[in-house]
Amino acid sequence: MSKKTVANLSASDLSGKRVLVRADFNVPLDDQGNITDDTRIRAALPTIQDLISKQAKVILTSHFGRPKGKVVESMRLTPVSDRLSQLLGQTVTQCNDCIGEAVASTVAAMQPGQVVLLENVRFHAEEEANDPEFAKQLASVADLYVNDAFGTAHRAHASTEGVTHYLKPSVAGFLIEKELEYLQNAIENPKKPLAAIIGGSKVSSKIGVIETLLEKVDKLLIGGGMIFTFYKARGLNVGKSLVEEDKLELAKTLEVKAKERGVDLLLPTDVVVADNFAADANAQTVSVENIPDGWMGLDIGPDSIKVFQDALTQCKSVIWNGPMGVFEFDQFAKGTEAIAHTLAGLTKQGVTTIIGGGDSVAAVEKVGVADQMSHISTGGGASLELLEGKELPGIAALDDA
Repeated sequence: MSKKTVANLSASDLSGKRVLVRADFNVPLDDQGNITDDTRIRAALPTIQDLISKQAKVILTSHFGRPKGKVVESMRLTPVSDRLSQLLGQTVTQCNDCIGEAVASTVAAMQPGQVVLLENVRFHAEEEANDPEFAKQLASVADLYVNDAFGTAHRAHASTEGVTHYLKPSVAGFLIEKELEYLQNAIENPKKPLAAIIGGSKVSSKIGVIETLLEKVDKLLIGGGMIFTFYKARGLNVGKSLVEEDKLELAKTLEVKAKERGVDLLLPTDVVVADNFAADANAQTVSVENIPDGWMGLDIGPDSIKVFQDALTQCKSVIWNGPMGVFEFDQFAKGTEAIAHTLAGLTKQGVTTIIGGGDSVAAVEKVGVADQMSHISTGGGASLELLEGKELPGIAALDDA
């Protein structure tokens, strides 16, 4: 998936040109409408600053939340334009729509090096429907296109795929370039041995990625709620733990596949169980053979942490997707926190550590080691689909290098 990027465009290609940039500004807000984590905004800065320095007219577009095709006041991008203005040290003009005459006249008045932010593109139902007429209107104010929204690259929407039919060149921004470099290399050309740590509550959401990884990795470590489906498939009692009854045969198959391919598949040997699903539940640590009736597993135990750490220290590359337990509750966060600290330590020793989006990103941020990883993916579903080897429509649509 070798694509043209912003780096391939010179100042003469860009000077005075109107550039539509699809970014991912879907940031969390508190009840007062203040941004609580501006990671996604900061991640877009290298591309925006490069375009400004080359005297382009930068027209930013993004979705925010799930307004379902209508205007929702609390989902306007105003907090984003305010934060961008601070970070860039220049005024970012906000439009109150993403298409129409007002947008066209705002863009017409732009000077080279200026930045405009269009309103939430999902205020129009045509965005997620990838409506060609809407995509054409969105593209009509620009000369060329840059996609830097990795988090939505697995969606064929008007602002990610549709506009590429009307704007040439259509290239990747620096963020997408970095995501592809790390995630594709991790799968296609990793430093070996390669380990993958897969967590989360359900096997069903990770089937594709587990099956793909079994073809590529040397070690596969599994944690999170999905382990109980594997245990039940082995005939163990799992108490009240989460189990996907319709995936028991699949769990057996995956264990067989791992053995056939010589992959070291590691499941926890002990778990922290609770008498109910709550932060203040009564808890105890038991071996996986001794889970009591009426109790549910909410984290991996200390022996498992040690086994996982020993396995990881033998590796040169590690991909992590999904927490080891219910890390939102402090007493069930120890497994996830230990893995985060272990990976931070390994990065310092030259191991390539990739945090593959979603809850694992929140976990390393909670532990305070996010800046100590080789790469943190900004996409949840997009990271998973790329690791599965699927084609991402928003990237496939860009010009080939």
